[in-house]
Amino acid sequence: MNKEDIRIKNVIIHIMDPTIGMPVLSDTELEYGSEIAEFLKEHIARISSGDDAKECRFYKEESEIYQMLNAYSDEDFVTVSKNIAGLLYEIMSSNIDIPPADLLVVRLREGEEEYLALLKMNYKAFYTHRTMASEDGESNCNEIIRHKSILPSESQRLTEAAIIRLSDLALQVIERKYEVNGEKTNYFSFLFLKCSAHMSHKSKLSIVSRAVESVQKEGFDETERFEKQMRAKSIIQEVIEEKGGFVVEELAEKIFEEEPELKVAFQDKMEKYDMVKEEIQPQSENTVRRYQSQHLYTDTGIEIKIPMEQYKNPHSVEFITNPDGTISVLIKNIEHLEAKL
Repeated sequence: MNKEDIRIKNVIIHIMDPTIGMPVLSDTELEYGSEIAEFLKEHIARISSGDDAKECRFYKEESEIYQMLNAYSDEDFVTVSKNIAGLLYEIMSSNIDIPPADLLVVRLREGEEEYLALLKMNYKAFYTHRTMASEDGESNCNEIIRHKSILPSESQRLTEAAIIRLSDLALQVIERKYEVNGEKTNYFSFLFLKCSAHMSHKSKLSIVSRAVESVQKEGFDETERFEKQMRAKSIIQEVIEEKGGFVVEELAEKIFEEEPELKVAFQDKMEKYDMVKEEIQPQSENTVRRYQSQHLYTDTGIEIKIPMEQYKNPHSVEFITNPDGTISVLIKNIEHLEAKL
């Protein structure tokens, strides 16, 4: 979603703090101004356009939330939001590792589509000041306190949220695992929303990268592996920059064009995830940033960061394999060198 195209229609906030002993559910919508609207739009746009979000579908027969939204009308906004909050609170109160939060339910429009957003804003603990009057009321005492119920700022990423398209009830979900009955669980999708999830683009890209690294580690000695891994990273960066993404089997052709046995080994790993023909198109700059430079770490403790365009330029940097098997890195044509403290 484009932040500028989002139109907020209704907002309500419910307090979901199990330490209180019960949810504090609002009976009325939140009256908000431009600052709160910008705050909400920032979070919603970040979720919808980020690579952490997973495309999901409700289990129609099992999901109480699906049943509510399948019969939803805007006249029921407050009631539906309270019922949704009640379901979430029941799960939270039974599992102490799930952090307390405020649940913001937001009705919005973007373009021609209508949505409902469920934003679980986990509390942050920060220090602030407080002014206390003396017992006689004639003087003030300023003190510092630790406030435990601060909401995330606009720049902080939410860890649990869902954006539901009302036309077909398809949803995007971001979540984090917490311990439920002794096991780390994606409770937000599995227990609360009750939906099936496809992997996010970020997760898919990470799986592909780890599989390439694993295959090359098994197929080359240390010196060859270093060169092959840098080349593979360069290829991934190049196809993302030029095409916005890649199909996994086409990427394998580029990376393993001279090693057919390793290509088969890589595809075998992708088969386990049913990803051989998967198309991966990361949207977030944060996801692809790690491919925009080569990060090198030597056994002597030296770290080198080389922008990818400089790595590809033979007039800027050269990697030399010495007769004894060690590697030298030659950085060329430096006009200005600066040391920073």
